[in-house]
Amino acid sequence: MHITFKLFASLSDYLPTEAKYANQVSYPLQDNQTIQQVIDSFQLPDKLVHLVLVNGVYIYPEQRASHILKDQDVLAIWPPI
Repeated sequence: MHITFKLFASLSDYLPTEAKYANQVSYPLQDNQTIQQVIDSFQLPDKLVHLVLVNGVYIYPEQRASHILKDQDVLAIWPPI
């Protein structure tokens, strides 16, 4: 199982070097993995994680630790502007 993980603006620096120009990476998904677990695995600073979308739908901050990702989801994150 995989998701597409997209980071925009200054957050793209947290992607592997080969993925920075595309702003996305295919991410292997573990069973019952949450948005927050993906954020933590990339060591994204909380203050830079502002706008979080899954398949184009906004996920509120209080839902990120409980929202379980599914195979083929697209997780996109923007920093504050």
